[in-house]
Amino acid sequence: MKNRLRGVKLSLLAAAIVFAAINFAAPEGAAQKEKYKPALPPAIPADLWEMLIPQDNPMTEAKVALGRDLYFDKRLSVDNTVSCATCHDPKTAFAESKIVAEGIGGKKGARNSPTVLNAMFNVEQFWDGRAKTLEEQAKGPLTNPIEMGMPSHDAVVERVKQVPEYAKRFQEVFGGPVNIDNIARAIASFERTQLSGDSPFDRFNAGDKGAINEQAQRGFELFKGKGRCITCHEFNASSPFFTDFKYHNIGVGMKASGNFESLARQVQQMAQDRRLTAESLDRLSLSQGFSELGRFLVTREPKDIGAFKTPPLRDIELTAPYMHDGSQKTLREVIDFYNKGGETNPNLDGGIRKLDLTDQEISDLEAFLKTLTSDSVRKLINEQ
Repeated sequence: MKNRLRGVKLSLLAAAIVFAAINFAAPEGAAQKEKYKPALPPAIPADLWEMLIPQDNPMTEAKVALGRDLYFDKRLSVDNTVSCATCHDPKTAFAESKIVAEGIGGKKGARNSPTVLNAMFNVEQFWDGRAKTLEEQAKGPLTNPIEMGMPSHDAVVERVKQVPEYAKRFQEVFGGPVNIDNIARAIASFERTQLSGDSPFDRFNAGDKGAINEQAQRGFELFKGKGRCITCHEFNASSPFFTDFKYHNIGVGMKASGNFESLARQVQQMAQDRRLTAESLDRLSLSQGFSELGRFLVTREPKDIGAFKTPPLRDIELTAPYMHDGSQKTLREVIDFYNKGGETNPNLDGGIRKLDLTDQEISDLEAFLKTLTSDSVRKLINEQ
């Protein structure tokens, strides 16, 4: 247990070092110096939040406001129909209720949209971890032909420049004209304000034993014990996100059509031919077949075929459907999938096995997972 906790702390520390090391030498406008002061949920350590703010992208009120407007602006897509919020909507806990993301012209990707809530704490972004930072992640969907469809980042910049208010605000916030790096910085800054950590479970964990009922308390014991959930969905005071930030093959998607070894060889060949760019990788990740290679697309290590990032569990009640492909409609289906031992395949994680949970135990575990819904997130949804 101590080794696992130490691993999570080291993962978060490594992420902080990456954020601090990346330096685009962004000029500062006058408004950029007005520091943003967050209202952190009780479960979020203030020192951790502060540590993970990149040195080249300090948080300011004006920058967050600019990022918010860009996040909801459909003009950043080629046909003015899709924004970041289309697939990461506050109405659905900054995720999406569709099985897989839909972009311009109703085009469908191959992966379910993960929540933006607490995304700043992810060691890497996307299901396969192909982006190291929120800033890097923000650039991908803009030019993906399935998502927002802009022909290039230069085209995105020109589109934003055409809005006089944006041109003025970028000058005020960044001390210079619109560019793609600062567009990404602004969006990432807004995303860093979307936090969750004020759930009934948090009150229970802080000592209020009446905050969750007896069934949920039994579920928590199952989560830590027989259910073995905590093996990957780690939780502790310094990393209260219910994830180990690692990648695992649990068999989801392994029944999908396609020869995974053949697809993997194609990716290896693309890398050898120097054709595996950030843009081509982004497109492969949403292509049928290739998408199921998971973490392999990034590492190109055979052991990572079909491995995907452990998602955090906060607010999981509100972000159905589940798994990277949206294949599980309910929390009970997810628990049943694990109870049966996942889906057998050559790369199945060694820790996946049948759990022999009873129907009552499944209900108890489901009840516990629902206590991870933050009051602030539920209130936000009700206000939409």
